[in-house]
Amino acid sequence: MAKRDYYEVLGVSKTATIVELKKAFRVKVKELHPDQNPDNPAAEEQFKEVTEAYDILKDENKRAAYDRYGHAAFEGGTGASAGHGGGFHGHGDFASAFSDVFDDLFGGFGGGARRGQRATRGSDLRYNLRVTLEEAYTGKQATITVPGSTTCDACNGTGAEGGAEPTTCPTCSGMGKVRAQQGFFTVERSCPTCNGRGQIIKNPCAACHGEGRIEKERSLNVNIPAGVETGTRIRLAGEGEAGLRGGPSGDLYIFIEVRPHEIFERENQNLFCRIPVSMTTAALGGELEAPTLDGGRTRVKVPAGVQSGKQLRLRGKGMPSLRGGSDGDLYIELAVETPVNLTGKQKELLREFAELSNENNPAAHDFFSRVKSFWEDMKG
Repeated sequence: MAKRDYYEVLGVSKTATIVELKKAFRVKVKELHPDQNPDNPAAEEQFKEVTEAYDILKDENKRAAYDRYGHAAFEGGTGASAGHGGGFHGHGDFASAFSDVFDDLFGGFGGGARRGQRATRGSDLRYNLRVTLEEAYTGKQATITVPGSTTCDACNGTGAEGGAEPTTCPTCSGMGKVRAQQGFFTVERSCPTCNGRGQIIKNPCAACHGEGRIEKERSLNVNIPAGVETGTRIRLAGEGEAGLRGGPSGDLYIFIEVRPHEIFERENQNLFCRIPVSMTTAALGGELEAPTLDGGRTRVKVPAGVQSGKQLRLRGKGMPSLRGGSDGDLYIELAVETPVNLTGKQKELLREFAELSNENNPAAHDFFSRVKSFWEDMKG
């Protein structure tokens, strides 16, 4: 049976680019893979045919010979085959064809596997730091102890005794990967000799056992800027876990948690403070002394007739801005306090006051007027 035209097999034109060839090849092998066609015995032969076609057309020299001589270019004994260093036999170089596509998808078996095998970046670390609201207001210098790994001084991080450089793995020639043929497929695995690193250490460092790093606690000074809040993240580059065999260190991330305060509550840059006010001060007006987070105090005027829940705003007395800009505000919330443990005289005066003040409570008057209307409507 005569072979089909290679361009027809892949479903491309004779002017197709290498990118178009690769795209067509991926589609075909996915469509014709034997595992996807267990009930189609012809799929395996078509799969081989597609592989053979792609292997020829992806090579510039083979493609030129095919375009000139057709399939005869790869049959033994022809002038064309002799001109290309011998004939092409069988059903194509399966491993070569797939390697080319995988190189494009995953960075290759060779160069892609080789990169990054010598050293491994250390892991990032997280440290949770609790600060008081006062410390968040002023900022502070904190000393923290970080458990983790550091570069081994005995081998300077190489993992080899005396700081010697590792040698190229003889099994994988430094690629970190080895191939094995399984039927129609070439399977790539991590090299068992070097565990995928591409290098081996003949004389491991006694201090770090060839890792290039040792477990050790470190003390670090950390600058906590003013204005931090719960959830603020501070990044210390290179202060994380040491890299493996000389690789770069990871980063240290400090997550801030601000403790609750017994006087002030915080909402973004604003502070809130609830201050009790006597009934007489609320009715007649007056002054009160309010605390500020910097340890100071400020006089606040209480307007006559103020109601419980009223907020008085003190501009610029809140939290500083972490990213620059104006400071937040401090809100004083007034809580009118009902007197308790009254003396007989006080009770008498309050009863007299109540008799004289029936019409002096506008909120109560308005509320009960609406209640009266509600009851009347329900009866109707």
